[in-house]
Amino acid sequence: MIKDKNRYINRELSWLKFNERVLQEAADKEVPLIERLRFLGIFSNNLDEFFKVRYATVKRIYEAGKGGKSELGGIKAGDLLEEITQIVIKQQSYSLEILDEIEKELESENIYLINETEITEDHHDFIMNYFYQEISPALVVIMLNEDVALPELMDISAYLTVKMSNSNGKDQVALIEISSDMDRFIVLPSKGNSNYIIMVDDILRYCLDDIFNIFTYDSISAHMIKITRDGELDFDSDLSKSFIDKLSESVKDRQSGAPVRFVYDKNIEEDTLNILLERMSIDEKESMIPGGRYHNRRDYMSFPSLGRTDLLYDKIKPLPVKGLNLEDSIFKTIAKKDYLIYTPYHTFSYIVKFLREAALDPKVKTIKITIYRLAQISHVASSLINAAKNGKKVTVSIELRARFDEAANINYAEQMQDVGIKMFFGVSGLKVHCKMCVIEREENNKLVRYGFISTGNFNESTAKIYTDFTLMTADSKILKDVNKVFDFFEVNYKVNRYKHIITSPHYTKSKIFALIDKEIETVKSGKPAYIRLKMNSISSYKMIDKLYEASRAGVKIQMIVRGLCCLVPGVKGMSENIEIISIVDKFLEHTRLYIFSNQNNPKIYISSADWMTRNIDTRVEVSCPIYDEDIKQELQHLFDICWNDNVKARIINETQDNTYRRNNNPKVRAQFDTYKYYLNNLEE
Repeated sequence: MIKDKNRYINRELSWLKFNERVLQEAADKEVPLIERLRFLGIFSNNLDEFFKVRYATVKRIYEAGKGGKSELGGIKAGDLLEEITQIVIKQQSYSLEILDEIEKELESENIYLINETEITEDHHDFIMNYFYQEISPALVVIMLNEDVALPELMDISAYLTVKMSNSNGKDQVALIEISSDMDRFIVLPSKGNSNYIIMVDDILRYCLDDIFNIFTYDSISAHMIKITRDGELDFDSDLSKSFIDKLSESVKDRQSGAPVRFVYDKNIEEDTLNILLERMSIDEKESMIPGGRYHNRRDYMSFPSLGRTDLLYDKIKPLPVKGLNLEDSIFKTIAKKDYLIYTPYHTFSYIVKFLREAALDPKVKTIKITIYRLAQISHVASSLINAAKNGKKVTVSIELRARFDEAANINYAEQMQDVGIKMFFGVSGLKVHCKMCVIEREENNKLVRYGFISTGNFNESTAKIYTDFTLMTADSKILKDVNKVFDFFEVNYKVNRYKHIITSPHYTKSKIFALIDKEIETVKSGKPAYIRLKMNSISSYKMIDKLYEASRAGVKIQMIVRGLCCLVPGVKGMSENIEIISIVDKFLEHTRLYIFSNQNNPKIYISSADWMTRNIDTRVEVSCPIYDEDIKQELQHLFDICWNDNVKARIINETQDNTYRRNNNPKVRAQFDTYKYYLNNLEE
């Protein structure tokens, strides 16, 4: 029997390997220069969320006195915390090397990222004016006096630790908050062909004497620190409060969660560092990461482009779906056949148009939709509010606990409640993660259903950068099942039977197991069988073991997994028939697609669910069958394009070395070739 530590890859370590693939994009000289900076920002943002959620979870296991080996793939919690810290220190160090390299390349493009020591007289007046007009009025400075309690430091901000040294030994220490509301990068007036950018951190360093002019000191220095807190939400038990009120308070309280990571400038004075650690009650259980001069590098995601489109990826123009016209009625078109929208290659406008049409159409009686993550400015939400104002019966299941998007969802939930929309705030013990909509329209004295099922959020912003499938359909068989899911939101104790869709938490494991078993039976009868899967993550040991069983039987399994992958492919006697690749590129691969050979009559599903324990057991998820033969062929072709990628595909293997797949075949870059595929289809 293969031991757990060889049978599964630890999910936290696998996730760090995924983030290493993001870092590879920042290091790749073929990636446009400013995009490389933005990938550094994504890497940093990912790491922030990892510490808030996953590291915090392992830390709680450790502090509870549990070994955690069964939950953590054969690794003790304490050992895992230490291993994570060491990996992150190495990754952070490498990311700083990449940043230095990028800054040198920017200089060759006449773009100079300067610090406070490089400010010339030409820029002095501009910077001082900017400081007094934009920064100083909103500045928060905290003096670390022994007789004053230190307020909770927020993990969405970074802080400059300022030390004012005196020869009499009476040093003073202060913190300057660099709020997330501040523009981090300030574009200075250009000189000739040269462009200059300074970080707000360095403007603060330049103006230290202005900030602390009421103090006397011999020298002054500033070093950056950053704290990351446990992102888990804790709810109080006050029965008089609404769920929205409890969640709103919990989101605010998140800022005072237990610290899980402390990053500091490695050049900070030791005595100053010790003061900070003592005042913030940080000890060895926190992950202490010595870093460079700047933190909160997630802000590089918003690095100014300076109009240099040559240093960015070419923007793609979202394509129309062949046969689906925004100028015609969506209802009339999808009444004839199903259509597949694949954002960002196709425009998200079809979904907004469909909802706006439903809001205005007198024949539409009801609209039911699930919402997980809304855009800050959501046309989806405004369409639903419009529909309610027009007398439609609108039902919305909105997941207020969508991690780190709670505030936006709460805001829109309150707006929708105000116009009389019937709201469901998840299901007790479950998150509602499925993405679906069903609309009932009166036609010839009966109600006819239309709708859509998606792999991604109904979010205009992420639709530009996340790849997602949305099936638009009037198939009564599918939509009858979808409608039953909304019945489940209302009556949670009743478990419905579904003839077509696959749902979590009740049926995903058993239904997927049955599909895998059929492939095993097929291969045992001497016929070829295959399974092709595309998803974000796989960590459920039950699902992994079932794929191992299929591999041992001889079923050929191809998997495209963007993020964490606990399955170990290519191991003789366990997984030799499983191949896995991961694609990290311009867009975030977010589609979930399941293909089963079914004796050469493929069964194909698009899904909201990854194969993680939470998606199988503790979330409401929907996997939707594809019945339209044209769309089935389209999805198989799209999988082929991804599978044949030999530019951005990394091989997932036992050693987790993130090796790029390279071969002598013609170059295939899945995301670019997918766009060409749809463009060619339009021209045919």
